[in-house]
Amino acid sequence: MKQITVTVNGQPHSAEVEPRLLLVHLIRENLNLTGTHIGCDTSSCGACTVLLDGKSVKSCTVLAVQANGKSVSTVEGLCAPGAALNPLQEGFKENHGLHCGFCTPGMMMRATELLEHNPDPTEDEIRWGISGNLCRCTGYNNIVKAILYAGAKMRGEEPASTEPQFV
Repeated sequence: MKQITVTVNGQPHSAEVEPRLLLVHLIRENLNLTGTHIGCDTSSCGACTVLLDGKSVKSCTVLAVQANGKSVSTVEGLCAPGAALNPLQEGFKENHGLHCGFCTPGMMMRATELLEHNPDPTEDEIRWGISGNLCRCTGYNNIVKAILYAGAKMRGEEPASTEPQFV
């Protein structure tokens, strides 16, 4: 067993974990933050994407001990309970960027890093940026629109009015 300390969504947590415990299981089972989804356990789908020291990682391929002393952000940390939605969450809502919702937490976390590094991405840059995250429902068009919307809001601009596409 290994003793680790991880800051998750701004809150420090200490735990004694087996060295083989995956970060996704620490988040979901030890910390009861179930917004991070387990989709494939092979890093193919991206449903488990979180930010580790600000960089998006697929938490099903990171050991919890590798997060020792680091900061983890999950979808639950995008806004405080009862607070207004952050621009990305608002973008997904306004542009129907989710259907079943299974990929949404991972998509939002990947898009968070993308917008942090490029606050004014093109549609092609967004598509490339989220290419490691799979969605089986939306066809990605509304996810791209949601990220464009969030980028505009974060830049202090009025988001372009788009008609959501239902697929």
